Amino acid sequence: MSNLEIGLASFPALLILIFIRVPIGLAMFLVGLVGLYFVTGSFNLPLARLKSETFSTFSSYTLSIVPMFLLMGHFATLGGMSTALFKAAESFLGHRKGGIAMAAIGACAGFGSICGSSLATAATMGRVALPELRKYGYSGGFSTATLAAGGTLGILIPPSIVLVIYAILTEQNIAKLFLAAFIPGILAALGYVIAISIYVRLHPDAAGVKVAVPYAERFKALFNVWPVLLVFALVVGGIYQGWFTPTEGAAVGAAGTGFIAWMNRGLTRTTLVQSFLVTAKSSAMIFFIILGAGFYNGFLALTQVPQEISNFVVSQGFSPWVVLSLILVFYLVFGCLMDSLSMILLTIPIFFPVVVGLDFGMSQEHIAIWFGILVLIVVEVGLITPPVGMNLFVINAMDRKTPLMETYKVVMYFLASDIMRVIILVAFPAITLFWLRF
Repeated sequence: MSNLEIGLASFPALLILIFIRVPIGLAMFLVGLVGLYFVTGSFNLPLARLKSETFSTFSSYTLSIVPMFLLMGHFATLGGMSTALFKAAESFLGHRKGGIAMAAIGACAGFGSICGSSLATAATMGRVALPELRKYGYSGGFSTATLAAGGTLGILIPPSIVLVIYAILTEQNIAKLFLAAFIPGILAALGYVIAISIYVRLHPDAAGVKVAVPYAERFKALFNVWPVLLVFALVVGGIYQGWFTPTEGAAVGAAGTGFIAWMNRGLTRTTLVQSFLVTAKSSAMIFFIILGAGFYNGFLALTQVPQEISNFVVSQGFSPWVVLSLILVFYLVFGCLMDSLSMILLTIPIFFPVVVGLDFGMSQEHIAIWFGILVLIVVEVGLITPPVGMNLFVINAMDRKTPLMETYKVVMYFLASDIMRVIILVAFPAITLFWLRF
């Protein structure tokens, strides 16, 4: 077999391992290791790469941003920021039909701005909002679908761990990617609010109404979210203004949320140790996936598969928009089966050269940033797409009384909103790139 044939044969081998429940990081590592052996004819290169790749991955200064953002999310929870966000949104929206569900979306958007993880956002806001939704008569399927959809805002609204990984893989500016994700993130939240409005009009019995809160209490609740605004402005604004690098910004954010949690008496010696342990476990999982992806992508680069695919697509004369649409559909389908980080690590080295080689009437930097945001969105959609949307299972595990099928039925409204948003952002790249013009 030629090197190219070996590279192409690795795809079905990898998918088989994934479908028999081998962890994605281990699957990519094994396929890359064995593939390198078949390409080189010995284990000398694979073992040499094992030494160098392991050290370079785990000692990466840039990747240290990941545990910092994870830790920031844990500290934010301990500091009561998730509760404060929900109470503030609920005080302004709770008296409207579907208002508490809208408040949950708003709180998810706010918490996502200091967390960077979809699953963490869904789980945290689920603990905060589910009791309130049950209290005011919201149906189980409506409640769980809303929180699952809201959780996806965690990786879309900056800072985002997935965007950081994309920036590292494609050698793009993290600050510019964060800026580009801001408007699509706001559109996502507004789209979900519209979806809720439509659903409660079609199913009025699915949601109750809370008594209106006096304006004095509303503004008091709003004032309590100042730590969130401060951390977000300091981290994202500081990175963009050049006050510190993204890694330093993540450290500043973690320190800031930690201080706020300590002031609010949520951070004790015990919870601090627990936060460190949970962060270490999550970081280890992510880093191992990155290591496996590094091995597999190194093997693919040696077989020239990404380059050959890129050359083949370009030579066919397909419209750039057709190619982009097919890639996005691929992400939507596979998003139902794989987690977002794994998909990014596995596919970006293959698809990125294809997309930047096409003519969209923009610079390569703008294409790279625009494509990154689109990929982030469609991967995020996969988190709530039946039958294997990860967020659906996270929220359903917190509400065992609600059948998963009920959640599936309602989440279709949010999926429709997501699809409309993807179409708009594909058709009008200027929306994504708006802030980059300043």
